[in-house]
Amino acid sequence: MQAVAVTDEPWKGDACSLVEAYRAGERSPREEMEATLAAIGTSDLNCFSFVDADAALAAADAADVSLPFGGVPAGVKELDHVAGWPDTAASLVFKDRIGKETSTSVQRLRDKGGAALVGLTNASEFGGLNVSVTKLNGVTHNPWQHGRTVGGSSGGSAAAVAGGLVTLCTAADGGGSIRIPAGYTGLFGFKGTYGRIPRGPAAYSRPSTEVFGCLARSVRDTARHLDVAAGFDPHDPWSLPSKGTWEADLGSHDLSGLRVAFLPNLGDVELEPGVEDRLRAHAEALIAATGMRQVEASVELPNLAAEWMMGNVSTLIAELGDRWPDCAEDLTDAIEDGLRLSQSLYNLRMAAEAEAKRLTVTRRLGRLFEEVDLVFAATNPGPAFPAEQQMSSPPHKVIDTVMTHPASRAVIRGALATARIGAGFAPNLPKNLLNATTKRIPDLVNMGGLTIVSNVYGNPAASIPAGTVGGLPVGLQVLGRHHEDALVLDVGLAAERELPWPMHVRV
Repeated sequence: MQAVAVTDEPWKGDACSLVEAYRAGERSPREEMEATLAAIGTSDLNCFSFVDADAALAAADAADVSLPFGGVPAGVKELDHVAGWPDTAASLVFKDRIGKETSTSVQRLRDKGGAALVGLTNASEFGGLNVSVTKLNGVTHNPWQHGRTVGGSSGGSAAAVAGGLVTLCTAADGGGSIRIPAGYTGLFGFKGTYGRIPRGPAAYSRPSTEVFGCLARSVRDTARHLDVAAGFDPHDPWSLPSKGTWEADLGSHDLSGLRVAFLPNLGDVELEPGVEDRLRAHAEALIAATGMRQVEASVELPNLAAEWMMGNVSTLIAELGDRWPDCAEDLTDAIEDGLRLSQSLYNLRMAAEAEAKRLTVTRRLGRLFEEVDLVFAATNPGPAFPAEQQMSSPPHKVIDTVMTHPASRAVIRGALATARIGAGFAPNLPKNLLNATTKRIPDLVNMGGLTIVSNVYGNPAASIPAGTVGGLPVGLQVLGRHHEDALVLDVGLAAERELPWPMHVRV
């Protein structure tokens, strides 16, 4: 019998190769889990909010390595649900709440996939921000450079996978929450067609655009996760049937001749210096390597980030119930501000206009995909910015001071209360105030503006690593037609093969 290799650190390849090593007797699930737990314990990334060491070791000991992810240490996004584990929504408000049920996708990953669940990975509070900074868990750091953001809301999952702690983590994407962290950490991040992976048994109303998935080091890991987690669930009436051959079908598409539109600033988002040039070079190299064909196309899309944020954050008031507004001090400043902003400015007129913008996006994207087969765009406006910031770089020190200083925040709360009263006499006031704010402070709507459009439209999209700008990763976003998930995966696979990104991870 071949001797099992003893390791002091977790596996640095993808999850599929780890399972292969198990089956060949080259690694042991027990040894791997012990290395994983030790690495988590010494990591300064702050990407796990909860670790169940006893359950993880027991799962490793009982691992069936014949299963797709048999014995693979896996993290679960904090906003997901595992019975008996904390169910905090990454918020101090619910710090003592314990989960009563397990999400369907997590159950499938554990039972059908055989993954050994380690614990919960940090996320943004209620999934409401594109950064992973909370009062409950603190700041999550980027493995590429400590002190830089990992994005959000699936930031802890991205940090754990890119940081070499685990090979796979669950994630969810309601406005870019898989793709944004993937872009910042050099991972492959895939959002399937709406309903591809069920959201049951707790059918979330916030946000209604959310799609479940994972963060992974390879395309085949993502495809195998689809084989395990996708498929109809009666608890989620929007969930789709699954063909169940996602991994087996990888590479089955002939990409030659496919029409590609390169639209880097999709959604009217301003990119930072160097980003467009880096993405254009990567896109052109991928097109040349695969025989795809770049075509001229254009589409004008409204930036939906502000309306998306206000509409979804406003639903938190119902979730918080009688706790609001007394719980305001326990909330992340940005979430509290978002709640007060929504309460003051988000009225029926704005909701109607937001719906009109949504329909505009779907119609224009529908027409665009009659002309092209794929769209290439930026994933994020720039590389990772300082981890404690709420906004995209470059930092706005004045804005940061205003948003954090107690006196200025009191003034803002008073102004919002006044605006709420004024809206009763001037229905257009909220809209005008929001427009004025976003024009003066464009960073408030920059993050997520590139990704939200595919959540609204419901089509598959992925972020693939596209090199670095200033030594930090940037992602090239690939958008496809509805239900052409397999094609988007194959584009990622082609990039992985023709323009290989480093499989190594930074610790």
